[in-house]
Amino acid sequence: MCLDLEGVLYPEVWIAVAKHFDNADLKVTTREIPDYDELMKHRLSVLRTAGIGMREITTVLNGLSPLDGAVSFLQTLRASLPVIILSDTFEQFSVSIARQLNYPVILCNRLEVQDNVVTGYSLRQTDGKRRAVEGFKTMNLEVFAAGDSYNDLSMILAADRGALFRAPDRIIADHPDIPSYIDYSELLDWAGLHSS
Repeated sequence: MCLDLEGVLYPEVWIAVAKHFDNADLKVTTREIPDYDELMKHRLSVLRTAGIGMREITTVLNGLSPLDGAVSFLQTLRASLPVIILSDTFEQFSVSIARQLNYPVILCNRLEVQDNVVTGYSLRQTDGKRRAVEGFKTMNLEVFAAGDSYNDLSMILAADRGALFRAPDRIIADHPDIPSYIDYSELLDWAGLHSS
């Protein structure tokens, strides 16, 4: 099972930072700007202008918790099959998040930080979610994938079975052929792991 992180298991970190600092420009996610590079350039510019650095982001992150039901959902999944979280979040964020989710495997990107200033970012791989799914399939693994945003679509479509989870109405309307769920129990049922 390949899962997105933010919006599926954990709050959207950038939205939490935006709320904390009352900065509407940081509320934008891949749900609104599908092009990840364009989105990150926007975020880096906003951080510089607002004087928000890595320490400030970390303070906000330390106050977040997994979404209701996410920990038990992951526990149920991991008892039955391997789970990999494929995320466009960053290693600097994932340390705290992984601990709260009982240390699942999280593959993500990396921020470039100098003297508390977030100066850039490094992708592990272009379209890494899709390419990871394709890699797992070359090992003769049946791959399930679920996510909520535009940047999850290539992963979902590359999987043997893909689903949207708590996706915005616009994405659901654009992709009526992809099953869409809002509860963890529904996602477990879809994966053939009947929830109790």
